[in-house]
Amino acid sequence: MKVLLTGAAGFIGSHTCEQLVAQGHQVVGYDSFDDYLYPAADKRRNVAELTECLNPADFSLIEANICDPEALRSALEGVDVVCHLAALAGVRPSLAEPAKYVRTNLEGTTILFEACREIGVNRIALASSSSVYGSRDGVQAFHEDDSCLRCASPYGATKRAGELLSQTFSDLYGLGISALRYFTVYGPRQRPDMAIHKFIRAAMTGEPVPFYGDGSSRRDYTYIDDIVSGTVGAIENVKAGSFNIYNLGGTETTSLAELVSLIERVIGRPIPFDRQGDQPGDVPHTYANIDRAHAAFGYQPTTRVEAGIERFWQWFQEAVVASPM
Repeated sequence: MKVLLTGAAGFIGSHTCEQLVAQGHQVVGYDSFDDYLYPAADKRRNVAELTECLNPADFSLIEANICDPEALRSALEGVDVVCHLAALAGVRPSLAEPAKYVRTNLEGTTILFEACREIGVNRIALASSSSVYGSRDGVQAFHEDDSCLRCASPYGATKRAGELLSQTFSDLYGLGISALRYFTVYGPRQRPDMAIHKFIRAAMTGEPVPFYGDGSSRRDYTYIDDIVSGTVGAIENVKAGSFNIYNLGGTETTSLAELVSLIERVIGRPIPFDRQGDQPGDVPHTYANIDRAHAAFGYQPTTRVEAGIERFWQWFQEAVVASPM
């Protein structure tokens, strides 16, 4: 297939481009190289690896904004399926700039859907988030049919709104859309503002990093290779006229305190912390039920968090330690 992948220069996007090409698909990457949250230079390094290693017939890149309808219509010519990963990510930053998140995550998605409808591309895999579930009592697995009416952050709200918009476009215009709820993705090329990356950097530099809460919060950490396998499975199996939501998680939870101990054991250094109270927008736990994704396209994560941290540390030493901190 010919796949248009928005957000191609990002963490998940660049890995997904690689895997799609490896599985025989032609990929058109689309990215604005926005420098929000982390330097655009990091994203350019991500795609440099793609453009240097891949045949131009298999991977090409368009530099444009997701809110540019003309650029999108041009990029969609001849495309079979869209993988829409472009978004502003991050729970905590969204608390400070909610309008910015609405503009990119919701308005940008609407512009993309409209362009798809005009061009006649009717198959889309859409990145959503476990943030749509909001805060819940007890550590129980989240199911796609759970009520998601109390998102804890503007970021989560924009992702849930994107799902609702997807269902409307599917019902009215026959677009086939699979919304993928990602659960705390980590691994090589992870954004430097994410916890695992920040913790390791703090241990290496000795500069204290904020530590929110008492360490009891739990996350379903999901290694990038598993997320990519699920994303590619969804891309290859989305059907015109259908709307589905799939959890893509690691199916086990790790507390923040456990994560810190694991990282310190792997890297052999203590992490210096600046202890702070609970952070608004954070939720006490996330935990994915993946039965639906497993049944639909065989999704099955294989990387335990211990192994994932080891692999991340190996990448960090090769890609980050050699660069200025």
